[in-house]
Amino acid sequence: MKALFFGTSAFAVPSLRAMAASTQLAGVVTQPDRPAGRGHKLAPSPVKRAALELGLQVHEPERLKEFAAALAGEDFDLFALASYGRVLPQALLDLPRLGSLNVHPSLLPKYRGATPIQTALRNGDAETGVTIMLMDAGLDTGDVVSSERVTIGPDETYGELHDRLARLGADLLAGAVAIASERDFLPHAAQRGEPVLTKPIAKDDLVVDLAWPAQRVVDAVRAYSPQPAARATIDGETVKLLRAHVGAGGTLAIDELIAPNRGRMSWTQYEQSRRASSA
Repeated sequence: MKALFFGTSAFAVPSLRAMAASTQLAGVVTQPDRPAGRGHKLAPSPVKRAALELGLQVHEPERLKEFAAALAGEDFDLFALASYGRVLPQALLDLPRLGSLNVHPSLLPKYRGATPIQTALRNGDAETGVTIMLMDAGLDTGDVVSSERVTIGPDETYGELHDRLARLGADLLAGAVAIASERDFLPHAAQRGEPVLTKPIAKDDLVVDLAWPAQRVVDAVRAYSPQPAARATIDGETVKLLRAHVGAGGTLAIDELIAPNRGRMSWTQYEQSRRASSA
């Protein structure tokens, strides 16, 4: 099957590898290199790095409608997308004869949009999942091809759940491609349930008030760890919280944090550094 893959972030890399192993991948489409790090030097996306390692042709279009026009003469069986960061115009969606698959890390229609993993954790959900859907012109509104539900660990952080769902998404995508190859068709059904839309993370979302109920603080910490990390003020100092749990009597226990100019440390190490600086 001749295919094209769209993806940008690390979440998409396992899905890229699954597509490369199961299709004739004609190319990989990713976001153009962006400034990164303290020096703000241009850096390739994780998907671009993986695609080049696999020896695949990489496209970095700024204008997707123009890119669609350039592809119009080619015959594609299937497109697949995971964490690309842009909505595909109808002109692109119309090109592959079997449709365009999207790997989305939630059980649609719950948690459509930009931050489904963070939102599930911040809300204290006990479970989430991955949905493979056929894309349409809407935002995560397409028909469901397959989905799988998973339990969220009580101490699981965003980084840990992100990686687990990325691997699951790649497995489900490979399964969908196998069905498409065998049947020359992708069975699908409309989404069922009440839609919930998520939003991009704002700076204010990262601010944690340590006076909140302990579980609320813990869920916020899990939702943004290790990056970009929840922030809290302790004795006038802003720190990044990486791990916390609800201790005896429902009290908050901070396990790990990043203090200004002191790096990553345990709560015990942080208390010791505070005592040393005030001595």
